[in-house]
Amino acid sequence: MSNIDDNVKKFLQENKKTHFLQSPEWANVKTEWKNEFIVIKDENENVKGTMSILLRKVPFFNRYIMYAPRGFVCDINDKDTLSKITVEVKKIAKKYKAFIFRLDPDISNENNEFKNIMIELGYKIKKNIKNIDQVIQPKYVFRLSLENKTEEELIKTFNQKTRYNIRLAIKKGVTIRTGTKEDLPIFYKIMKETGSRDDFFIRPISYFEKLYDEMSPNFVKLIIAEHEEKPIAAVMPILYGNKVWYLYGGSSNEYRNLMPNYLLQFEMMKWGLENKCEIYDFRGVSGFKNENDPQYGVYRFKKGFNGEFIEFVNELYIVFNPFMNTIFTFSQWCYRKMTSIKWKIKDIVSALIK
Repeated sequence: MSNIDDNVKKFLQENKKTHFLQSPEWANVKTEWKNEFIVIKDENENVKGTMSILLRKVPFFNRYIMYAPRGFVCDINDKDTLSKITVEVKKIAKKYKAFIFRLDPDISNENNEFKNIMIELGYKIKKNIKNIDQVIQPKYVFRLSLENKTEEELIKTFNQKTRYNIRLAIKKGVTIRTGTKEDLPIFYKIMKETGSRDDFFIRPISYFEKLYDEMSPNFVKLIIAEHEEKPIAAVMPILYGNKVWYLYGGSSNEYRNLMPNYLLQFEMMKWGLENKCEIYDFRGVSGFKNENDPQYGVYRFKKGFNGEFIEFVNELYIVFNPFMNTIFTFSQWCYRKMTSIKWKIKDIVSALIK
């Protein structure tokens, strides 16, 4: 990203709406996508707003989709800057013959002023989101304020059970160390074990190697929990601007009773405190708070740290070619249906075998 000058990098680090997904470093990680980076400046060459856009050609369509994860980075109520960014978005769409532009801003769903501005600028807001499979980035998160807190003050804000589990992990001999790139196979083994247990997709190790190469040591850290020198859990947080995010993490099937995940969460928060971050983001949770939901355990675990539950504004989009977009949307629906049927058949076969 040679066109990203120091003033832009400084703006990205200082703006309250900055996000690692909007960073040039993250664009470098996403090698399967093209990238266009928009910078808006005033008459004095001061940066007013930016947006990193990922572009990908859809197989068989010979057309591009455009996606800005967690854009915009600017004063979100500055209609002039939002308008200028949108003008540049349309130029990029024309350049690549894109049929749709999508973004999922890091903005509360309660911000009606922002939503009204978006509608005035020609954006549509996605409706009828019923489950987390219908969004790209998490729609619901827990966020914890780190601002002006010490470690002791922070831990006092957790609920009693969470504090107990952190202390239990320490008492039972769980130790923490910072990993290096050479530890990525350990991290990956734990991630695969977790993915198999909890039934979620794990990217290939080459993805984590690329992520580590592009974003460490300033933005990414590998933290490993051990018991008697045996790795039992690991996390990869990411720090950018005023926030630190719990990006990836997992635990082995053994020693889960030692509560290493609680201790690792606290370690990631401590990293944020060391770097004067204002917010710790737990990333996605189910927003429906249903105890029968498969994701409820994750919700309950993160809720124990007493962060603020946030619902982000629904995905925004501009359609440039309605016909192509309709075909693409229908093909996505068919793919999801076929995938759902495949997993149902797998579950039935597994039940019969047992």
